[in-house]
Amino acid sequence: MNGAGPRQVLVTPRSFGRGDAALRDELAAAVDDVTWSQGGDLDADALRELVARADGWIAGLETIDRSVLESADRLKVIARYGVGVDNVDLAAAAERGIVVTNTPGANAGAVAELVVGLMLALARRIPQADRAVRQGTWGRMDGVALEGKVVGLLGFGAIGREVARRVAAMGCTVVTHDPAPAAPAAAADLGVRFAGRDEVIATSDFLSLHMPVLPDTRGSVDAAFLAAMKPGAFLVNAARGELVDEAALVEALSSGQLAGAALDALAEEPPPPGFALGALDNVILTPHVGAHTDHAVSSMGRAAMANCLAVLRGEPAPNPVAPPTQRRT
Repeated sequence: MNGAGPRQVLVTPRSFGRGDAALRDELAAAVDDVTWSQGGDLDADALRELVARADGWIAGLETIDRSVLESADRLKVIARYGVGVDNVDLAAAAERGIVVTNTPGANAGAVAELVVGLMLALARRIPQADRAVRQGTWGRMDGVALEGKVVGLLGFGAIGREVARRVAAMGCTVVTHDPAPAAPAAAADLGVRFAGRDEVIATSDFLSLHMPVLPDTRGSVDAAFLAAMKPGAFLVNAARGELVDEAALVEALSSGQLAGAALDALAEEPPPPGFALGALDNVILTPHVGAHTDHAVSSMGRAAMANCLAVLRGEPAPNPVAPPTQRRT
């Protein structure tokens, strides 16, 4: 590496380099030393100790708050292994001159595939049918077709576009709302129509969330939101659990306002004992696995490594995240 002094890189995502020994070897060869701490469940005390000797950090979903960064006297870059940066104190990082990066698009196809899989599982009641057969019941179980239905996307970023591509090919009508759409040409090519937020909520048979967690989106899927949805619709959330008021969702599902929900992200992960959504038969739950396919893991790993090494070489990062004062509101 160019520059004075050794370059130490901390790696904390559980799946970084999983099944890709070459990726791990390449990182080890590019820096002086790598600290592999991929066991998960790292609290603030452990993170402070680890980051104190790191120049670069390939980071997972750990909470990287101001107290952690106050110990990061050498840190030059936090290379998020994934897209979301809501767990990183961007203001504190900017104050310390730490570059924050992410890997946009690297897991878009993987998450989109899970979203479509969850829609199909809801529509055809696949988990319930599986349980029935295992319990010795062999009877017809009616479902609904995805073909011909309206799929609404709240957010039309990389993942939303990949979902649209897949469901449009299945004969769905796709409507989307995004405050600042980045790809109107892609929407036109796919036959996706932009609409107001209220229209998307009210007309969708399947409504999928693709929003970041911001002050105006946190908890926005609340009782009023759910009451405004089309009766008998399905909700899919493979974005962030903090978007959803889970108590309100339990009520909407229990009352029959919604036919079902599929959630790959929860407000608290893992959920606590007695988790109310877990008791409902019309809910499908997965443990935040949207990005975890062989292709996505490799793509995220290589993109995160490229970001980290570029900053340590004194070069611009391929995928920098703008400091808070420059971020779109």
